[in-house]
Amino acid sequence: MGKNKLQMFLYFGVIPLVISFITLTITINNFLIATILPLFIGGCIAGAVASRTLINSDYKRGLPLIFLFPLAYTAVLWAVFMLINGGFYGADSWLIYGILHIAMAPIFFITMLMGEGRLFLWAPLAYELAFVSAIFVSLLIKKVRPAFNKKQAVTILVIIILAIGTGHGVQWQRSKTVLPTYGFEYGGGYSSTDLTPYDVTNPGNILPRLDTPSTFTIKNPGEMPILDGAEAAYPVYSAFANTVYENISKVENAWDIVSFTNTIYSFERLLTGEVDIYFGAEPSKEQLEMAEKYGKELVMTPIGKEAFVFFVNPDNKIDSLDVSEIQSIYSGKIKNWSELGGKNEKIIAFQRPKNSGSQTLLEKIMGDNPIIEPLKEDVPEGMGGIIEQVADYRNYDNSIGFSFRFFVTGMRNNPGIKLLGINGVEPSPENIASGKYPFTAHLYAITVKDNNNTMIEPFLEWMKGAQGQEIVGEIGYIKN
Repeated sequence: MGKNKLQMFLYFGVIPLVISFITLTITINNFLIATILPLFIGGCIAGAVASRTLINSDYKRGLPLIFLFPLAYTAVLWAVFMLINGGFYGADSWLIYGILHIAMAPIFFITMLMGEGRLFLWAPLAYELAFVSAIFVSLLIKKVRPAFNKKQAVTILVIIILAIGTGHGVQWQRSKTVLPTYGFEYGGGYSSTDLTPYDVTNPGNILPRLDTPSTFTIKNPGEMPILDGAEAAYPVYSAFANTVYENISKVENAWDIVSFTNTIYSFERLLTGEVDIYFGAEPSKEQLEMAEKYGKELVMTPIGKEAFVFFVNPDNKIDSLDVSEIQSIYSGKIKNWSELGGKNEKIIAFQRPKNSGSQTLLEKIMGDNPIIEPLKEDVPEGMGGIIEQVADYRNYDNSIGFSFRFFVTGMRNNPGIKLLGINGVEPSPENIASGKYPFTAHLYAITVKDNNNTMIEPFLEWMKGAQGQEIVGEIGYIKN
């Protein structure tokens, strides 16, 4: 028995640990192949060597069965942690899994950094399956048939199959609400689209220019209010700064003055005093509570109008939805397009992150109706592992999403989507301006009352005036 333990420690402890370190030295682009292939080859070699010991042993009974236990251990351990974490490979508890599978620790460490959670199962499985397969192939070639308890063998195999099945069952259940990541391109660290065309430091930017000199300018960089806001608002406040802030493109810290960190972070920066003017839609309930907690009184200046729109794939037969139907979709009461006169396909309803401007407006539309859990995705963070976040819109045939009209028709300009009417009213500029379209929202310049920058008030007045409104219209928003 002691000899068997020594063999198990050698074949499933020392050898895979050595191979794990070797995989770290392989530099091919495909991380999965660079990891699994050496483990598989090493497992085959180790299994072939172990088979010789087995063949030459006087005690053959039960030895092949012993080599199945690591497979069972891996399968059961993986299934348990899949159940604990709901299939999310970014959970901290996978560190414990790595400790319990210490021979694979080097690989698991890189796995957590690379965001390749599949290796938690496939790395040990590649070695163990190769090892066991090599043993049984060798025995078959040598025509050796060691005796072992068939009932025990079947029991172990059933445990392995049930464990793997359980883990994959968790993955299947998760796949209903968590999509495979498409990856994101981030500009300024946080945006989901390219903001370069609207950057004040970009000589080729597409920001609108006035035909006449600005009636209000700020010459001293130290007096220029620091701007930040929602992604969809960036072109507007960047154009304001480009017009009012004299020579802003040449100011050394221009990016700090005309900054962008998106809705959630920029609002926090407004409250902490890092930002003077925040641009975006109406704050969420949580954001208003946050302002109260900071003891800040908000001053909300409407500078333009915008439509909150819902959109689908052009192949979708649905052209308009009632407000009650929107509420039913996002509360989970209506789950199939056939219930609305469309195809017999499940509705894939995308949302936006909590406290983003568009998600806040959805919550307002939903009223007291509960909102279904948003679709999510696992996003690799490079050297930071994996995070779980709300999935970006995917233009599947049965998808529905929402955003601000300017963002989807101007900044992203996606011709592959169809804007839906609401209660039979299209989100046209005319219907938005007149208020006929029901989901019309204001774009606000939000400040805090105790800010002592004397340039803020005249700047806000200029935004509401003729020149500021001209820029709002030129960008693609609707004037006040």
